[in-house]
Amino acid sequence: MSHYPPPHGGYPPYQGQPPPQQYGAPPPGTYQQPPPGQYGAPPPGGYQYPPQQGYGAPSPGGYQQPPPQQYGQPPPQGYPPQSYGAPPGGYQQPPPQQYGQPPQGYPQQPPQGHSPYPPSHQGYQPPPQGQQYPPQQVPSQQPYGAPQPGQYSAPIGPPTAPSLGYIPNQTAPIDVSADVEALNKAMKGLGTNEKELIRVLAKKDPIQINTIRNAYNTRFMKDLGHQLEKETSGYFAKGLKAIVRGPLQQDCYTLYDAMQGLGTKEQFLNDVLICRSNADINAIKTEYQNIFKRSLEQDLRGDLSGRTEQLFVMLIGAHRQEDSVPVNPQQTDQDVTELQRSLGNIVNNDPVQTCQILASRNDAQIKAICQTYRQKMGKPLEDVIKGRLNGHMEEAVLLLLSRANNRPLADAEQLEAAMAGLGTKDELLVQRVVRVHWNRNYCEQVKAEYQKRYRKDLINRVKGETRGDYERLMVACLE
Repeated sequence: MSHYPPPHGGYPPYQGQPPPQQYGAPPPGTYQQPPPGQYGAPPPGGYQYPPQQGYGAPSPGGYQQPPPQQYGQPPPQGYPPQSYGAPPGGYQQPPPQQYGQPPQGYPQQPPQGHSPYPPSHQGYQPPPQGQQYPPQQVPSQQPYGAPQPGQYSAPIGPPTAPSLGYIPNQTAPIDVSADVEALNKAMKGLGTNEKELIRVLAKKDPIQINTIRNAYNTRFMKDLGHQLEKETSGYFAKGLKAIVRGPLQQDCYTLYDAMQGLGTKEQFLNDVLICRSNADINAIKTEYQNIFKRSLEQDLRGDLSGRTEQLFVMLIGAHRQEDSVPVNPQQTDQDVTELQRSLGNIVNNDPVQTCQILASRNDAQIKAICQTYRQKMGKPLEDVIKGRLNGHMEEAVLLLLSRANNRPLADAEQLEAAMAGLGTKDELLVQRVVRVHWNRNYCEQVKAEYQKRYRKDLINRVKGETRGDYERLMVACLE
């Protein structure tokens, strides 16, 4: 039996999310029924997701989010809800007085009596190739961990949109009845059809997973996550639960688990919180509060101590330069000078100042800092960090530098670390594979970097470290 509090008070889903049949009829000609069997199989060429540097980190130019969703209650912290995969002109912007002014040229509110949503049987159509969504407007906030007056701080640019799956309860008006019935049948009666569970769940994106979970909970008045926990076991069950929760909720449960009991699972804290966008950090903090009724900052302060505690409070402060801020050569030179002073020598150094600089810079600026530091000092910044810091703080800062310089390679190395040596670190492997699998394009980049770095195939490596249904689920996520 799960010891976690059910998210948002358990099922049914959010009160603002009605059953699919309540969406109403679309304006004539707005939506078209997809061909039979279209849903569940990607269109020719696959879904077109914008390429990213990594999970939670948009590529240059930013990850473009779908347009805000009008229907249902807004998520916490004022993020405008969104719909996913709507055809152009299909979804309408809410009145300006609700969630801010619409972007220029955005469709206006539909005439009274017309619903912008299709019935539940209408099809889910990803946007045409090359189409971009209007940028997500994220309201400014005063997050935890703000620098005190006089502290070193970084300029904040136009906000990066939350990563896919980081808008709470974001769903799509798609027909998931076949998947819902398949899941129920796979867990009904004696025995469980594990292969069917893998087939239904392993390839879905975060929005599809949220839609399936909400529909299952409403249809059968059961929580899908709890049912999977009852019907499966071991690391296979952990992988399925991680998928069904979606990336945002799974991040929160990963953090919570890492701080429970004796000791702290530092690697899990690193995986979730290092090099994340301000929007994702704010979404994680809000969802953590909603699920566990406690502050993430307070839990981190209670579980960590000293300079490591200060580093993680900085990381969740959401004061990082946005991805839109370009590299500033003058700022880079200043950062390198400050790092040279703050790193000093073994006896005389200032790790907090070092962390304050690196935690407040975006990936591009950190990469420029590393290059300039090596040119000026004649040695890599990473080597100096290893000689000045130690323990959890050293691991966290080195991962920060690694992700900023080459995120797919950093994740490939993290996957190998979960499998290297005697015994497999299965909990780490599960959460790292699931984390990578949410973005199919990025998953391919990680596999390519793994091949270059280790001269072996990542999927074959995973097969050699796992068995049974657990192996089949991990492989399906990476294929």
